[in-house]
Amino acid sequence: MARWEPGARERLVVAAVDLFTEQGYDATTVAQIAERAGVTKSTFFRHFPDKRELLVAGQETLSRLLAEGIAEAPAGTSPLEAVAAGLTRASGAIGPMSKEIAPRLKAAVAASAELRERDALKSVSLAAAMTSALVTRGVPDAIAALAGELGLLAFKRGYTAWSESDREDEFAPYAVAALGELRAATAFLS
Repeated sequence: MARWEPGARERLVVAAVDLFTEQGYDATTVAQIAERAGVTKSTFFRHFPDKRELLVAGQETLSRLLAEGIAEAPAGTSPLEAVAAGLTRASGAIGPMSKEIAPRLKAAVAASAELRERDALKSVSLAAAMTSALVTRGVPDAIAALAGELGLLAFKRGYTAWSESDREDEFAPYAVAALGELRAATAFLS
């Protein structure tokens, strides 16, 4: 096994998603993931506390980038425009590997109650990051919470559309378009 080969974290994620898809989450061990990725178990544990955390690899980065994008939006920007800035900023962390593993990851999550629970916690965390960043900008709590939830929904809808697209383009336009669709849809809520 190559001990210091670069990209171990990414290889671990891909190996785990492949194994979860092939044999199920419960039947997959950390040792199998490490072996498939070409690393030792100790390398696995340097990157992740357990196999469940592989699902949310990069969550902290996404939350941070969403919040930074919102914080850096120009003064006077509406809450949803600030969320669009956050989605655009966070798109830099979502690259070709994410698109490649998206269908397998979706199947693995759908097949495991534990992974569905972890995915739900990830969603709550991303929405909370956007809401908090909006509150810091001075947006009232209720409006910030609604905008954060719409941002999360736009992220999910955009991610699905992007991952299912045959084109090799960036994630941001899909997320921003989904946010625009949701914004237009809110006109029909009253």
